Amino acid sequence: MEESKKEINYSIKVADSFLMRLKGLMFRRDPLVEEGLWITPCNSIHMFFMKFAIDAVFINKDGRIIKKVENLQPWKVIKPVPEAYSVVELPAGAARKLKLEKGDFITFNSFLKKKAE
Repeated sequence: MEESKKEINYSIKVADSFLMRLKGLMFRRDPLVEEGLWITPCNSIHMFFMKFAIDAVFINKDGRIIKKVENLQPWKVIKPVPEAYSVVELPAGAARKLKLEKGDFITFNSFLKKKAE
């Protein structure tokens, strides 16, 4: 498996408190567009009360992709991914568009918004 470094050139909000991680993207009306949510720490997610599909990219502490779930539909659950430290939620189709693969390292530091709104 060839690994590479991929930069996500989307505006990424950080959800790093209990309440921000719990809320995530629930109840948001409009789908993500060139933006995402980095939930940390987090190794499993649910799509309860979601109104649109997303791509979920689970990463370890080093930023290496451990697992990706494309086109994750509302009301689905992803069980804990043991090696994952956090998850980046992206627009459906973004993982393919950005050519994100298991084993790749991802970066997005220059595009982070410190706290989710």
